Amino acid sequence: MIITQTPLRIGLVGGGTDLPGYYREHGGRVLNAAIDKYVYVVVKQRFDDDIYINYSSKEIVSRVADVQHDLVREALHMAGIRGGVEITTLADIPSSGSGLGSSSSVTVGLLHALFAYQGVQVSAEELADRACTIEIERCGKPIGKQDQYAAAYGGICDLRFGPGDRVAVDQIRLRPELHRELQSELMLFYTGITRSADKILKEQSANVSDKLAQLDLLKMLAGEAADGLRAGETGAVGLALGKSWEAKRQLASGVSSSALDQAVDAVLDAGATGAKIAGAGGGGFVLVCCPLEHQAAVRRAVPGLKELPINIDPHGSRVIFNVHRDIWA
Repeated sequence: MIITQTPLRIGLVGGGTDLPGYYREHGGRVLNAAIDKYVYVVVKQRFDDDIYINYSSKEIVSRVADVQHDLVREALHMAGIRGGVEITTLADIPSSGSGLGSSSSVTVGLLHALFAYQGVQVSAEELADRACTIEIERCGKPIGKQDQYAAAYGGICDLRFGPGDRVAVDQIRLRPELHRELQSELMLFYTGITRSADKILKEQSANVSDKLAQLDLLKMLAGEAADGLRAGETGAVGLALGKSWEAKRQLASGVSSSALDQAVDAVLDAGATGAKIAGAGGGGFVLVCCPLEHQAAVRRAVPGLKELPINIDPHGSRVIFNVHRDIWA
């Protein structure tokens, strides 16, 4: 039996510039961080040759081609496993429409577990690249590449995409006191609204040529925030986050709504230095950067939203349980 633990992520600044329609020509940049909320994947050998899959639904099939869960199906194909396994996925938060990159964490965790099941070690770079191949190329999802790299590498990542298809990963390692300071200022509030990001991301991709000014600004702000962190200025993240929201909400019509705008405005008025809707927008979580002295006021400003306490996880996807036992023996 193999169990992997793969972190979710918060996109701090630059989301949208990791879409291929932008980064292949202009180059993109994203600053994000893995958090201590996880997707778990369990892979267990079966006595028979069937494939059992447990998630929000249950599947029992005899051929990989018959698997309905597209990420599981393609991960099985990629890992070369044909049957005789049971796969279970679990998540710490709603696994659909959260804006925390859960689909990519599932894909990375699946690949990690399936390769480990076969005794094969894979690097973080290979996990991320293979997850991108599954989600973007094989499943045709209209997503970017930041989520897969955050899930595979963990920590705080300064990611550069393109021009072309290259990806450069620079993990920012803060001194312990700066790490604690940044971590203490990050807050997440659940809106209770789940949505599929696909429609929003398709519109964003279609709008790239008309939104170059906003995307260029988001890329620049990601660089400013990353450089500020390296210089020991944790406040640079909140400032960049605050400046980025107006550009972000112009990328597509579904990024925000009157209710979401009110939530963001309320926390800013209460003393937050920056706030936005996590991920592609449209629902999920409100990400807030706020000094400790104003956090009580921020909580009072959004009484209807449930807070999710988070810490930054320095680790990417990990195998946390690995026992090989041949049940035929």
